[in-house]
Amino acid sequence: MTPVWRYGRPALVLLLAGLAVGVPLWLVAVTSAKPQAEAIKPNLDLPRHWQPAANYADALAEGEMLRGFLNSLLVVVPSVVLVLILGAGAAWVFARRKSRLVSAAYALCISGLLLPPAVITIVMELRQLGLAGTRPGMIAVYTGMYLSTSIFFMTGFIRAIPMELEEAARMDGATPSRIFWRIVLPLLRPVIATATIMVTLYAWSDVFYAFFVLGGGDRATLPLNLYQVASAQLYLNNWHLVFAYVVVMSLPMVAVFLVGQRKIVSGITSGAVK
Repeated sequence: MTPVWRYGRPALVLLLAGLAVGVPLWLVAVTSAKPQAEAIKPNLDLPRHWQPAANYADALAEGEMLRGFLNSLLVVVPSVVLVLILGAGAAWVFARRKSRLVSAAYALCISGLLLPPAVITIVMELRQLGLAGTRPGMIAVYTGMYLSTSIFFMTGFIRAIPMELEEAARMDGATPSRIFWRIVLPLLRPVIATATIMVTLYAWSDVFYAFFVLGGGDRATLPLNLYQVASAQLYLNNWHLVFAYVVVMSLPMVAVFLVGQRKIVSGITSGAVK
């Protein structure tokens, strides 16, 4: 391998990645600061007249972002908590029990990594249960969708935890629930951090499943709320408001990712490799 190719290949990969990510981000950022006349045809040019404060204020007011933000929190936070608790409990059983039935159950649980959810079937089942168009129904969908990922990573991590820790606790009279909450769960912090970030990122930006389950209205999450106001022509030819909405909606997830980016890598390698 020549020195030029050896050092040029990483530089080329970084350049392509920077273009793929940086160009759309730049387009969103500069368009959100332009007046309507300049933003009719979005481009990469800097604004001739800057008005980011007015654009963001209009997006907050006309797009009802505060209501959408609250709805997103009421859906995403319970979903993440359920994914973590149910995933950790199931992973503990799968990692410590050895039988054909347990192996079959584990294979069934992680099959969700490969098999896409059947949207029509999900909606029909939620209607039968009376959960269609409700937050509990949306929470159930997100929990079922991302539980497989949580179980997969946590099972691999728990298998690397020495059994002697749990056996010593049993000899001291600890119950299984106490062992789980006081020993197993604290040791899962790297994977829990990773699962929290991943599930939050996916659920926060989801509009496809929210559209079919919630259907809009007062319970619309932030992405679904943006779809509603855009399709209702409230933002017709107002790309500056659309992109301002996108920027504000993305800020919480950008902060979450920047804080926990190292945890993502360490948690994935710990759960998948060990």
